[in-house]
Amino acid sequence: MSGASPAERYARASQDRSHPLTTDFAASQRFELDPFQIAGCHALEEDRSVLVAAPTGAGKTIVGEFAIHLAMRETGDKAFYTTPIKALSNQKFRELQNVYGPENVGLLTGDTTINGNARIVVMTTEVLRNMLYADSAALRGLRFVVMDEVHYLADRFRGAVWEEIIIHLPQSVRLVSLSATVSNAEEFGDWLDTVRGDTEVIVSEIRPVPLEQHVLVRGDLLPLFDDRAGIATAQVNQELMRIRSFKGPAFENNRRAQSMRSASAQNGGRYEAGGRYQGFGRRPNKGGQRPVRSANVHKIERMDRPDVVTLLERSNLLPAIFFIFSRVGCDAAVQQVRRSGVRLTSPEERAEIRAIVDERTRTLRDEDLAVLGYYEWVDNLERGVASHHAGLLPAFKEVVEDLFKRKLVKVVFATETLALGINMPARTVVLEKLEKFNGEARVAITSGEYTQLTGRAGRRGIDVEGHAVIQWTEGLDPQQVAALASRRTYPLNSSFRPTYNMAVNLIDQFGRPRSREILESSFAQFQADRAVVGIARQVREAEESLAGYAKAMTCDRGDFTEYSEIRRDLSDAEKLNRKDATASRAIRDARQREIGGLRRRMQRHPCHTCPDREQHARWAERYWKLKRTVDKMRSSIQARTGTVARIFDRVVDVLTELDYVAVDEEGTTTLTPAGRRMRRIYGERDLLVAEALRRGLWNDLDAASLAALTCSLVYEPRRDEGQNEHGMPRGAFRTALSETQTLWQRLDDLEHDNHLPGTEPVAIGLAQAMHSWARGVALDRVLIEADMAAGDFVRVAKQTIDLLDQLSIVADNPLATTARKALDAVRRGIVAYSSV
Repeated sequence: MSGASPAERYARASQDRSHPLTTDFAASQRFELDPFQIAGCHALEEDRSVLVAAPTGAGKTIVGEFAIHLAMRETGDKAFYTTPIKALSNQKFRELQNVYGPENVGLLTGDTTINGNARIVVMTTEVLRNMLYADSAALRGLRFVVMDEVHYLADRFRGAVWEEIIIHLPQSVRLVSLSATVSNAEEFGDWLDTVRGDTEVIVSEIRPVPLEQHVLVRGDLLPLFDDRAGIATAQVNQELMRIRSFKGPAFENNRRAQSMRSASAQNGGRYEAGGRYQGFGRRPNKGGQRPVRSANVHKIERMDRPDVVTLLERSNLLPAIFFIFSRVGCDAAVQQVRRSGVRLTSPEERAEIRAIVDERTRTLRDEDLAVLGYYEWVDNLERGVASHHAGLLPAFKEVVEDLFKRKLVKVVFATETLALGINMPARTVVLEKLEKFNGEARVAITSGEYTQLTGRAGRRGIDVEGHAVIQWTEGLDPQQVAALASRRTYPLNSSFRPTYNMAVNLIDQFGRPRSREILESSFAQFQADRAVVGIARQVREAEESLAGYAKAMTCDRGDFTEYSEIRRDLSDAEKLNRKDATASRAIRDARQREIGGLRRRMQRHPCHTCPDREQHARWAERYWKLKRTVDKMRSSIQARTGTVARIFDRVVDVLTELDYVAVDEEGTTTLTPAGRRMRRIYGERDLLVAEALRRGLWNDLDAASLAALTCSLVYEPRRDEGQNEHGMPRGAFRTALSETQTLWQRLDDLEHDNHLPGTEPVAIGLAQAMHSWARGVALDRVLIEADMAAGDFVRVAKQTIDLLDQLSIVADNPLATTARKALDAVRRGIVAYSSV
């Protein structure tokens, strides 16, 4: 990796004229490329991998798009673009289709396959991981893999998939890793350089659109920092500190705030010629004066949401995203604005909204529209207001995203899921609170979350600057807000741990010893002990050389490795006998007998009479010398922490006890037929699914019952949700469910006996609703049974489809046929509509 500083690299990149492909690509873009984008393109043009860490909205994806551009220049080359979530895959799929045409772009998201053999394929990371383990033919000709949002590697549930891909991709593939700004990008880059080879690390903390930070207090937008020229050295606005302590003059006396208001009144809340935004605060009274409020008032009233929306509209700060860490809160906010009578659209815009909505939802059934709250949703859209959260039907979310990008919807109330890479920049981001419920308690958001959320503010090419607005709440500490805003980065920590599916796939491809060494190359182990990764890579490289030496000393008369080992033993015995001349007569006689025996074995060996014996022997000497070095390196790895490898050993112990792997007399670990089937079972429940299939627990189920039971394996219940079996399907389903729950308990005990964490109990909360859905029951009844939003039901239905698809492939008939029928039964109505 280059040792130059980022500033030096960027300076060279901007001035370098020796990269014609980058120059041509840059000329075709709507915006002039930033230095960090140019540096990333240069690295790819020089046939190196690259890690780009930059703020949200900075344009990291340009580097990934350049990799695709390079692949399309060469006949037969392919590029994969991976994303962490299906919504991102769908969005990127449409964008690339617009550039390269539908015939050249495919989509693979588990439950959706479109043009999978195309030269450019967009996919979720799990799909690529599965392709690597299956050695898919689609990998042939692969030149580039773009891993968008690679900081997902830290996700405790799915992060391991990113590491598996990075480790297992062929070395000939160039990797483009795109990450949010993380504080340990160089450490992550060092790991990539170790396991992938030459990797350029490019870090940028520069936003293409500067971000202004404000606190909304009593209807006034006060700057968070006194020095707005640079956050790194800026001081917290002392007026905010006085407000917090209820001391000092009223904040209306703040000279700076007064000058802003004066300029705002004169300029209508617009940008001045110099580009500095001046629209802050409420509209003045008729006399041009504001009522002065005393700072000694002990309670600061929060503005109602409709008033905040009106303030932003008047100040030319729309479109805006309000982040509310609650789905119910998002929907309630939309209703508040609706009841207030606020309307942010013109008649022409309303007509355009109606036309777009009609076109995008025309395939939904009329009887489902009322259930989904369609008519009220459309009315809100026509007012320019919408919510965006995981409970919303995917089709509705896509419409909201489209209308927002077209500037037709002006205000979106969203949960933090919107910040995960979806291309929906706004002029302003509003944070109503700086804490959220994490499932157990209310906790403060992290600096990384703050950066990700406020990163949506500022539209490149449209806004001179973006705006982050924090609403004042009781107990707000401006210093803490400033600390969140000042820390632009957060650490990337591995969440990697071996799974059963990973173990059987590694053993099948590489054997157990090599699998342990591969796991020593993980980022998790790298962070635990950076030296182990380097040693493990040296071992892998040395093994390749060993294989070459073994081939070079191959003899047509016999096993020359065996012959050379006898020669080595003989040489060692003779050296020891010469060294230790003072040994007793008995010892020396024993050594002589040993030497004589080795010499006779050597002379009788068929390779001894080979005319090329000494040439083979020279290669053998290199082989054994290198093997000694490799053995020492392996001992060094064993002596170190070996955290990941030890977990792998525990996983293999469980698999051995359950007869998924077998160990022969020589200690070689191989897969049994059950283990070979497990290679194609992916997910948190891989062991439970594999065992249930082997025991035939689900063989008597019909399609609807299998859908219900499969749903119970993927559904994650709310923490306060009970396990009430009332209303569950009877007959074969109850029997299969009971046997599956008993099996889970046995496996959980076995895992704990082997010091593994185990899995959550089977969750039956949605089984009845999924059973009804698979039987064709109407949507309104199913959602009542499910007691959940349509979007949540669709998400679980898609996860159910994913597992049913696996069962249709790996199970024996008739269960495989039943799984296919169940899949088709679930994929209907709003679930089928939301497949792309």
